[in-house]
Amino acid sequence: MAGCATAPLDEAGTLQSYAGLQQSDGFFTRSRISVSRDDVLAAKTIKIIPTVFSAPAQRTPFTAAQRNLVTNAVDRALCAGLSERLQVVGPSEPADLVVQAVVTNVAATDPIAVGVSKSASIAKSVLLPGVPVPVPRLPLGLGSLSLEAEARDPQGRQKAAMIWGRGANALLGQGRVASEADAYSLAASFGGDFSTLLVTGKTPFGGGLPSLPSMERIGFLLGGTPKYPACETFGRSDGVVGFLGAAVGVPPNWTDNGAAAPR
Repeated sequence: MAGCATAPLDEAGTLQSYAGLQQSDGFFTRSRISVSRDDVLAAKTIKIIPTVFSAPAQRTPFTAAQRNLVTNAVDRALCAGLSERLQVVGPSEPADLVVQAVVTNVAATDPIAVGVSKSASIAKSVLLPGVPVPVPRLPLGLGSLSLEAEARDPQGRQKAAMIWGRGANALLGQGRVASEADAYSLAASFGGDFSTLLVTGKTPFGGGLPSLPSMERIGFLLGGTPKYPACETFGRSDGVVGFLGAAVGVPPNWTDNGAAAPR
C-alpha cells in the first residue's frame, strides 16, 4: 500500500492567470509556480485576504468550524512566514502586494485508522519500553490538501502564483484523531512554502538548506506575540500545547483556539 496520500494539482479557476506556471516539486510536495522575482523582492508591505474553500472543496464533509480551523492555519502560517521580510498590514491599509489562497481539494482523515495507529504506538511502549522501534502510521485513511494562491499588486496584476498539493505521510507523525487533522497540519506547510516564495522570490523546493527562522518567528510559533499586529487577526499559535497535542493525537480544536474574536 502507498505510504502517503496523493493530492491533485488541477487548475480550479481561482487564479487570475495560469500562464507561465512551472513544475517545482519537493520531496513530498507537488507544485507549479510562477514569480516575477524583481517585483516581489521590491515589495515592502503585504496584505492577507483570508483563505477560503472553493465550492468543490466544500463537498468534503467538514463542518464550518473545521473549515475555519484549516483556513486560519493557512493564514497564520502565511503571516508568520511573510513577516520574515515583509510588513504585514491590516485589511484597510494600502499594500505593495495582496495575497489570497483558496483550498481547491481536500481529503478527510480517517480518525479510526489514526486511533488504531495510536493504540499500536502505546502497545509498543508497554511491550518494548525503551526500545527505539518506530511505529509508522497505518497507510489508511490519509488526508490531503490542495490549494491555489497568488500575490497581486495594487493594480490587480499577478506577481506570483502557486498551485500546491500534498498528502499526509505514514512515516512522518502519527496523525490526530479528527477528520480535518491532516488538512490542518498540511495547511501550515503550505503557508510556509508560499510565504517562502514571496520572501525569497524563488521556489521553496530544491534550493539547498532552508534558512533559519528569526527569533521573532520562533517566538510566534511558540505562542508569543506576532511581529505585526495584523497577524493577531489569525490568533496565537498553540505552541508547546499544540506540539504535545499533536504527539498525543488529540483533535486540533482541542489545542488551537482559531482566529481571534472580532473586536
